[in-house]
Amino acid sequence: MNKAYKFRIYPNVEQRIMLAKTFGCVRFIYNKMLSDRIEYYKTTKQSLKNTPAQYKAEYPWLKEVDSLALANAQLHLNSAYSNFFSKPERGFPHFKSKKISKTTYSTNNQKGSVRIEDGKIKLPKIGFVKLKQHRPIPEDWTIKTVTVSENPAGKYFVSILFEYDNQVSEIVLENFVGLDFSMPELYVDSEGNTPAYPRFYRQALRKLAKAQRKLSLCQNGSNNRQKQRRKVALLHEKIANQRKDFLHKRSRELADRFDAVCIEDVNMQGMAQSLNFGKSVADNGWGMFTTFLQYKLKEQGKKLVKVDKFFPSSQLCHECGYQYKGTKDLSVREWDCPSCHARIQRDWNAAMNIRDEGRRILSA
Repeated sequence: MNKAYKFRIYPNVEQRIMLAKTFGCVRFIYNKMLSDRIEYYKTTKQSLKNTPAQYKAEYPWLKEVDSLALANAQLHLNSAYSNFFSKPERGFPHFKSKKISKTTYSTNNQKGSVRIEDGKIKLPKIGFVKLKQHRPIPEDWTIKTVTVSENPAGKYFVSILFEYDNQVSEIVLENFVGLDFSMPELYVDSEGNTPAYPRFYRQALRKLAKAQRKLSLCQNGSNNRQKQRRKVALLHEKIANQRKDFLHKRSRELADRFDAVCIEDVNMQGMAQSLNFGKSVADNGWGMFTTFLQYKLKEQGKKLVKVDKFFPSSQLCHECGYQYKGTKDLSVREWDCPSCHARIQRDWNAAMNIRDEGRRILSA
């Protein structure tokens, strides 16, 4: 199995210069190879199979950085082409911008070229960099790849992918829970509980707006603008970290407590656009939450079951199965079942229906 850990690193001045060179060379080689492929196809109507090694004679400064970082840029470009031809809706590969693109590169471990020793990590062409290792790593885990990144706040991180042997045995699924997505509380479970999501973005909105207004008044290219831009980035980073911490803790509780978690396969992007819930949907981080939940359940031999988005979970009475179509109006939060006269609470009822449908899917 594979598992990735992300640690913060503290490069010195010389190492930061080398990291900046590597980031730039990776971006350059990606854009150059993409440009040449486009021009070659326009001329010959055939695909060009180019590699980073072909450009080192013309651009000798490419030899200063890790060759595997350039090779991984080629792999990423090939993957972008494959994704475009298999699913054209993903779009044609686009050029990486120095101002917009994520500052990152990936390299591989070859015969110990990447290793962790005495609170430092060895990176090719960079040397040993101080590492903040916040969790232990088992001795039998092997480093496969490392991704180095710099966030907008100027902090450096390494994401290390480990390979290890772990035979996960499937367990008997007995304890089920259903989760219905809820805008203000993240979810309502089939036991009637909610995680009381703090809505971190909304809490910081006033402070963030003030910082962004100040940024908009700074002169382009000035030192004051760079300082203010970093302050805005730190605010966004704090919000993101608060959200991740909350989602990790809630997903861990569910993964430890239940054998199977059933959720509705909701199109969050479509919901945000069609219902004008963009900020609230993004603040909740439902997609991130389900990703955390899935891998934590998988590690224990448990299941995450996704119920079809067209399943009428909110319309069915959990007591008798009567379908009440009046719940298509989202303002209807409670209703009385015309068949069994039960008082139905919309989100709790939907969570119970999702749980039962997930159990049915697994038994089938």
